[in-house]
Amino acid sequence: MKIYSGNKLVIDNVKVCNGIKSFIGLRFSKQLKENEAVLIEGKDESIIDSTIDMLFVFFPIDVIWLDKNKKIVDMKKNVKPFSLFSAPRKAAKYIIEVKKGVGDKFKINEKFRFV
Repeated sequence: MKIYSGNKLVIDNVKVCNGIKSFIGLRFSKQLKENEAVLIEGKDESIIDSTIDMLFVFFPIDVIWLDKNKKIVDMKKNVKPFSLFSAPRKAAKYIIEVKKGVGDKFKINEKFRFV
């Protein structure tokens, strides 16, 4: 899968995690490259369901939360390994985890498209 902002390709190597894979996420994985991301889709748009932890993730990441319309509602940069909880300030349906620093390219309210 690829992620676009408007017509611009912003991430070209996206691993989709759903079901039990959404729980595993980046646990025990190698550090993400600049063009890689993990996309987690929640069942519903909520704060509780879009809360993440960094247990057994050994590198910092940037986290981007999107609503059901794929619009950025919150971001956290430099989320540390083994952090217990990171939650968005607004309800979210999608979580995008990217390499630390990649989140600097995006802005709140920016809308994404998945292809």
